[in-house]
Amino acid sequence: MKQVICGYHQDEENHWVAQLACGHFQHVRHNPPFINRPWVISLEGRQGMLGHLLQCKKCDESAPKDKL
Repeated sequence: MKQVICGYHQDEENHWVAQLACGHFQHVRHNPPFINRPWVISLEGRQGMLGHLLQCKKCDESAPKDKL
């Protein structure tokens, strides 16, 4: 199920994590050539993706909401 990105935080290893409107979190790494998300690197890029839809596997699995 696709969910809206409504915020971000960094995990304990300083990797960026998208906070989704459904209450789930999803890592959003830029790790070419496997994952190409250059927008993650800058504040402007991350802000520009607020409101964008990401596929939420946790919703598909009916997982409970994540906690910070």
